[in-house]
Amino acid sequence: MKNIAIIGSGVSGLTAAYLLSKKHKVTVFEKNDYIGGHTATVDIEKAGESFAIDTGFIVFNDKTYPNYLALLNEIGIGKQATEMSFAVHNCQTGLEYNGHNLNTLFAQRSNLFKPRFWMLVKEILRFNKLCKSIFEQGNYKDSLTLGDFLSENNFNAFFAEHYILPMGAAIWSSSLTQMEGFEFRFFVQFFHNHGLLNIADRPQWYVIPKGSRSYLTPLCGPFKERIHLNTKLKSIARAHGKVTLSFEDKDDQIFDEVVIASHSDQALSLLSDATQDERAVLSAMPYSENSVVLHTDTSLLPDRKSAWASWNYQLSSDRSKAASVTYNMNILQGLTTEHTFCVTLNQKEAIAAEKILREFTYHHPIFSSDSIKAQKKRHLICGLNHTHFAGAYWHNGFHEDGVRSAVEVAERFDCYLDAFAK
Repeated sequence: MKNIAIIGSGVSGLTAAYLLSKKHKVTVFEKNDYIGGHTATVDIEKAGESFAIDTGFIVFNDKTYPNYLALLNEIGIGKQATEMSFAVHNCQTGLEYNGHNLNTLFAQRSNLFKPRFWMLVKEILRFNKLCKSIFEQGNYKDSLTLGDFLSENNFNAFFAEHYILPMGAAIWSSSLTQMEGFEFRFFVQFFHNHGLLNIADRPQWYVIPKGSRSYLTPLCGPFKERIHLNTKLKSIARAHGKVTLSFEDKDDQIFDEVVIASHSDQALSLLSDATQDERAVLSAMPYSENSVVLHTDTSLLPDRKSAWASWNYQLSSDRSKAASVTYNMNILQGLTTEHTFCVTLNQKEAIAAEKILREFTYHHPIFSSDSIKAQKKRHLICGLNHTHFAGAYWHNGFHEDGVRSAVEVAERFDCYLDAFAK
């Protein structure tokens, strides 16, 4: 039996702790006064009603979340079907649409008479068809970016600005400019695997009933007595076959192994004896800061209610601005109430102050050619020197990827999800 330290209590850290606790002694250290990381459900009282609203991790699907679904099944957590629709509203021109169905696509009826809008629809179909063909053939050009692909294939700016760039920016919490620099191979593989290149036959999306935090208690059951909050961890050092954790306010603690399940930049800052490979790999995978506000200001949604979608992107003239996305939580969580709960990224200044309920700051990995190259060098640092790195940044940046990274770490210790047990 190994004595293993887990640094961080996001989905990667807690999944690693859960799996490793099947055969080993685990201790979780969390710097905040709560567990869960991006699993952040908050309780809201409004006009005498109580609501549990998700503000970080919200949705998952039945196609590309195999590890997360297996985890939920193992700990006895169910799922609730939801809708994953996407809307765009251009603040300068007033153009808006919701791609959920034909009626919502033409929620702004004047678009029926605009050739440019019909061309947008045609370009969406052409883009999907071309990308699926490239995926099936595996015919990728090295270092090709999404912007390069759009230019080389003569996709017009209206399509780029009103569909594919904002959709990508919404998914990865990036700017339109950053999306143009996205590695095309990575982009197409993700879109294909998530059914986003299909008009029909897309994955079924789900939320967790009563909020995503519902899975935390059963997940932590086996090791709940060994979770330490408000931890002031100063550094991690590896020597003589052991791992030493040094704290600002208490004595050092020594472990056989450590799983660093914090963001890549945080992991690097904790290593007092980082190797050259650790510095090179981890520093190539930076994170960006995103402002998140829970509110009831529907002015952040499209003007027409029929254009309201699960995800609503507001276009502005600033292409370098981080994603301006508003999630309609009533649609996503199936809330029946006269209040419309919204979660908005990077637009606090546009929200009426009296309608703000809670504010948060979340960090998301930035994907670039350099970060994707660094992902492929994981073997140079992970599992060596009694040190293991877990986090969604190793894959696509989502909840499934956090779980997957933890599963990969646990397998080194002969610990598995029941569904995948050897």
